Amino acid sequence: MHVIITSHVKQRIREHRQVGISVPDIIHQAKSIPGTVPVATRFRGFMSNSGRVFDMVVKDIPQGRMVITIIGK
Repeated sequence: MHVIITSHVKQRIREHRQVGISVPDIIHQAKSIPGTVPVATRFRGFMSNSGRVFDMVVKDIPQGRMVITIIGK
């Protein structure tokens, strides 16, 4: 499955609240969500390699799984 990371996500991972969350972490966790996600849905409780817990909003589109935003805890 192809994972698309929006420019919004790329901006967010530079913010203090998202420190420790990397693009590979996001891709890995987005691929771990089973099934299809036809509407934007928030998934909670993912963990980055650095130990940072985060949520993300994803939606499946014809080109793949789009990560709309991430929310660090």
